[in-house]
Amino acid sequence: MHRPPPDAQRWSLRVDPQWSLQAWRDAAREALLRGVAPPQLDWLEGSETSLLDAPAVQRAPMLADASAPNVPRDFLELAATCLCHHDPQRLALLYRLLWRIVHGERSVLSNPADADVLRATALAQAVRRDTHKMKAFVRFREVPGQPDAFIAWFEPQHHIVDRVAPFFARRFTGMRWAILTPSRSVAWDGQALAFGPGARREDAPAEDARESLWQTYYANIFNPARLNTRMMMQEMPAKYWRHLPEAQLLPRLVRDAADRVQKMHDRPAQAPQRRIPLRAGVAMPAADASSLENLRGQASTCRQCPLWEQSTQTVFGQGPADARMMLIGEQPGDTEDLRGQPFMGPAGQLLDRALTELGIDRVGLYLTNAVKHFHHERRGKVRLHKRPESRHIQACRPWLMGEIARVRPQVIVCLGATAAASVFGRGFDLSRDRGRWHTLEDGTRGYATVHPAWVLRQTDDARREDAYRLFRDDLQRIHEVAEDGNAGHL
Repeated sequence: MHRPPPDAQRWSLRVDPQWSLQAWRDAAREALLRGVAPPQLDWLEGSETSLLDAPAVQRAPMLADASAPNVPRDFLELAATCLCHHDPQRLALLYRLLWRIVHGERSVLSNPADADVLRATALAQAVRRDTHKMKAFVRFREVPGQPDAFIAWFEPQHHIVDRVAPFFARRFTGMRWAILTPSRSVAWDGQALAFGPGARREDAPAEDARESLWQTYYANIFNPARLNTRMMMQEMPAKYWRHLPEAQLLPRLVRDAADRVQKMHDRPAQAPQRRIPLRAGVAMPAADASSLENLRGQASTCRQCPLWEQSTQTVFGQGPADARMMLIGEQPGDTEDLRGQPFMGPAGQLLDRALTELGIDRVGLYLTNAVKHFHHERRGKVRLHKRPESRHIQACRPWLMGEIARVRPQVIVCLGATAAASVFGRGFDLSRDRGRWHTLEDGTRGYATVHPAWVLRQTDDARREDAYRLFRDDLQRIHEVAEDGNAGHL
């Protein structure tokens, strides 16, 4: 592609929506294919037009040797972020960088001292900061008269609603919500995101009953000894306080911090407790067995181990209360933690494949896990699975035993070593005892096989297919016995 000679003719390019990478790429491609240099372009945002606008660049003649340019991926990632900034000069800035990349400066982004690169980086950093603030400071309020419907009001500095909305869809998959901002709004119905125009602050509901509970909780966890007002204001500027119900408490909490620290200092020392005590109002399952729904409600408030602090919710079992077969896995994964249902992620999809091939209706099974909260560690934005510790298994075992007592299945299937150890005891060895029937104290028959996640972890296709056949064959053997009613005679 050759550089055209200088030309006084000006052209206009429109980007709508102005934060869309695809819209900007399409417009920039039109200009490049016609050899229109950066100084010749007027960039227009949105759909409004004016009689004073220069002719559209599509009317300029195409270059004889025009071809679509190939640009580095890191430039596209930078452009996608910068476009969300409100600076009207960002469109021209990005095209100027693109022009330089196409015309011989392909490594320009590796020069942090370059003026254009420096400016684009600053815009991208501002957008990322605004994105972080929106994720941290959006607070949903319940819509009066509409169960499980929530609305939040937020005032971002930049055009980040489309950028951040998928995060909230993943984080709050199981509820219906909307986020209103002055320039753009988004709603989630449990299946898809829908974007719309901006709204007014009055369109969002006033504070609800949950906020007083949250304020009580926040006041109790506020640690005056760790108060750093300067750092707090840096991370949570006062302009965001109106979005946060807990921020109403901050002036009083800050004012009283010194007195509270002195009281903590004067309090007599207490010996450390080796066990996490039951909190008031948290009941373990009763031996006289009430309904599964009551047990589910009790489990949702369990604080017997620290896993609840980093999880979205308790993932309780699901299935008929009189199911003949109960499948027990290790713990919920990332997808299950967000949706609140067991076996919904990749391992659950593999289980569904095996059940379908064997003609087993998943609806008739009771599916649960030995541990009810997602144990994980964060690597950037990703939550990586961590194997549950023995204390987590022991803390959740009363809930699992409560499920078994209420469902009273004919057959219990333990998927993996964690589930088997929880049901059969710590001495159970999956590699030694897989494929054998075992009898519980109440006479229920149990069988242990591999977890479908183990199948997915195999390193190549051949091993994965062999592992899958082993898993499916075990399920078939279990199903045949359960259907014949002979589990107690093996």
